[in-house]
This record gives sequence, C-alpha cells and structure tokens, in this order.
Amino acid sequence: MSNNMEYPFEAVIVAGGDYPTSEQALQVLHNAPYVVCCDGAADRYIATGHVPDAIVGDGDSISEYNRAKYTHLLHIIAEQETNDQTKAVRFLLEQGKRRIAIVGATGRREDHTIGNISLLIEYARAGAQVRSFTDHGVFIPCNGDTTLKCRKGQQVSIFSITAKKLSAEGLLYPIYDFSNWWQGTLNECTGEQFTIHAEGEYLLFINF
Repeated sequence: MSNNMEYPFEAVIVAGGDYPTSEQALQVLHNAPYVVCCDGAADRYIATGHVPDAIVGDGDSISEYNRAKYTHLLHIIAEQETNDQTKAVRFLLEQGKRRIAIVGATGRREDHTIGNISLLIEYARAGAQVRSFTDHGVFIPCNGDTTLKCRKGQQVSIFSITAKKLSAEGLLYPIYDFSNWWQGTLNECTGEQFTIHAEGEYLLFINF
C-alpha cells in the first residue's frame, strides 16, 4: 500500500461534514472518476459548479430545488440503521467499486466525526479498500502487517481496534499493544517508508 495521491480510487464519496478545503483532499475529489454525494453534501458540491454521478442517503438534507433538478441522480434509502456515509459505501460496493476515497467526513459534529472514522473498519471488513481524507491527513483502516510510503519527519498515529503484537519499523518511537487511543498518537517517520506489524485491525492517520 502507498499513501500518495496516485492511489487508483474508483470513486469518491463527499460526506456531510465540513466541505474539504486542503489541496490534498480537493485533489482527490477533482481527480475522481465517479463522485457520490451523501444527500447533505450534494448542495455544497453542486454549488462549486460540479454535478455528482449519484446522490445517496435518506433524502432529508438536500434542498428542494436540487432534489427536483437532480431527481434522476437520487438514490433514496430510507432505513435509519446506518448513516448516509455507510449508505454511499454500500451503494458503491453493490456496483463493484471497492477502491473508495471519502472526503468531508469530519468536522461540524464531533460525534458524527468519531462515528464516521470508526466505520472505516466496518467498510474494510466488507471488502472495501477505503481511505478518508481530511484537511490535515488521511485515515487508513489496516489489518495485519502494513507498509506505507512517507516523508522523513511525517507524523503518524496508530489507533488499535483489535490489534495485538504491535511493533513497527521506520517510526521514531516504539509501539506496543495499546490500551487507549492516545498511546499511539504523534509518532514520526524516520525515512521514506514505515511498516506496522500486527495481528488484527487498527486505524492509521498519516498527517499531510
């Protein structure tokens, strides 16, 4: 795996948090071959002069004007057991699109932010190769050993979900079996790549 911008995403989801503003997140969005907006994000995406390929969600957030104008793009999923981000991921998986980037999943409400980030593990379990780009970095769900490219001095945080026997190469500080999320934050790359060894699942955050 590599964390550079060349990763061949098949689709990008625009979620309903803060609209992306960083160069890196916007580059991912602008290069997207297929864009799905959660219905709450569709108005903002359309306001930038773009039209998504699909709008997915429960339909409670999009403006009446855009609902009428882009009704042919709407995929209303009324059930409330999942959020709109998850509905969009499932929509793409049903089309066979598994390499998925997400932007706009953080900000606005902290509870939604934590929920959206934690769901990345669920998407990986469902077979998605997913990454969530914020204005500051990228979240990557991982399972087992992972090697990623980086820059010397780039900051990396590791959040254990089910991971055991954690160790690393190419990071400044040693890692271990964390009992709390803060313990794996603010590590640093010592070269141009790093490797995490683990049994089980964890989230990486790589700062831009």
